[in-house]
Amino acid sequence: MAISANSSLHLSSSFCRDVFPTSLSSICPLYGGSISRKGSVVFARRLFGLEEAMRIQREKELQDKKPVKRSPLRRGKVSPRLPVPDHIQKPPYVGSNKLPELSNEYQIHDSEGISHMRAAGELAARVLDYAGTLVRPSVTTDEIDKAVHQMIIDAGAYPSPLGYGGFPKSVCTSVNECMCHGIPDSRQLQDGDIINIDVTVYLNGYHGDTSKTYLCGNVNDAMKRLVKVTQECLEKGIAVCKDGASFRKIGKVISEHAEKHNYGVVDRFVGHGVGTVFHSEPIIYHHSCLTMAISDMKFQCGYEHLALHIRPKAYYEYIFEPILTMGSIDCITWGDNWTAVTDDGRPAAQFEHSILITKTGAEILTKC
Repeated sequence: MAISANSSLHLSSSFCRDVFPTSLSSICPLYGGSISRKGSVVFARRLFGLEEAMRIQREKELQDKKPVKRSPLRRGKVSPRLPVPDHIQKPPYVGSNKLPELSNEYQIHDSEGISHMRAAGELAARVLDYAGTLVRPSVTTDEIDKAVHQMIIDAGAYPSPLGYGGFPKSVCTSVNECMCHGIPDSRQLQDGDIINIDVTVYLNGYHGDTSKTYLCGNVNDAMKRLVKVTQECLEKGIAVCKDGASFRKIGKVISEHAEKHNYGVVDRFVGHGVGTVFHSEPIIYHHSCLTMAISDMKFQCGYEHLALHIRPKAYYEYIFEPILTMGSIDCITWGDNWTAVTDDGRPAAQFEHSILITKTGAEILTKC
């Protein structure tokens, strides 16, 4: 589940008729004037046939590139909050509608904590994988929420988004132009939609957080490319993570890959630390941020570092969750104070993993 950079969640082509000359000599001097009128007609017909074929091909190519016109996303009916059994351990923020502040403490995990983080990450990955199987035209995001909710509590865990700052559902479902924090409702998924499903579970006192953007039915090539490149950005960001690597490098590789494909990287929502606390320092920017102090900070593991309170043989976990758009990176937050949509109505995509940084590199905890 994303957090905002200020530490608060917010949320045609037409056929042009050509005039052909009646004489082939003006088309092809080699023929001179010796070609018969009959031959002229046959040759002209062939040219008209070629022209028509080329026109059809051009129109097809333009149609393939042209985004399918979609109706703007509209809020559906939100069903009542689902109950959680009393025996399931709940995060401390449950019961209050006040949005928790970003913790300024780096979360350091010992071997026991890492074991719990792996369990939470594995469950979150399984739940997300199951949620993805539900994506198809006519299914509502509310139905996905109910299925996710049931699977999480059946596993003895708590759906972390439920009750976080008053969020009313157990999962975030962000469709088409929704950047993040979409609230599941009665809207049916349409053929050609894309949907990000963001799952976080709270298991044995630890959060496991992951998300993926899925294709619903017959999605056009432009949106498929957006989804593919967004996933590649996540993978490239993870690839540079290791002990001693600068945070700045993450934003740099993500921005470079996104810009290479003419996509914008949303700078309002950022990655963060995770563990017993849902959102904590450090903030991880997914875009180039050379002027920000955070950009010069580094992953440092396995030794004493007083400024960051890092203990020997201790390890960090972070959430990377880049959001890419086909247009503007600015957003509009709906009246529910959560749903964040692109201000130009163009699609956005997001992928997210929980990453454990150790002396030997980066371990993806939410990989199926």
